[in-house]
Amino acid sequence: MNMSSEATLKEVIGRLGRAIDALEHAAAARFEHDQDYAEADAELQRMNADRAKLAQELDHSEARAERLEDANKEVSRRLVTAMETIRAVLDR
Repeated sequence: MNMSSEATLKEVIGRLGRAIDALEHAAAARFEHDQDYAEADAELQRMNADRAKLAQELDHSEARAERLEDANKEVSRRLVTAMETIRAVLDR
């Protein structure tokens, strides 16, 4: 092996080492990116579950509000009837 071959071999080994370092760096960056994506996806799943739960609670609250409004109207109607009955009794 002459000096020129040795120098070329060292250059090739150096380039190979740098290429391996770059590949390791790219793999680490990809792994970190994938972890970030998985965490973001998990957070999105939690947010969608929370949204669904809140939508269901809102539906229940709206139904309850409607029932309370109906009950309020019924109470109001009965109070008017009672007041009219009392007036009629007092007017006799």
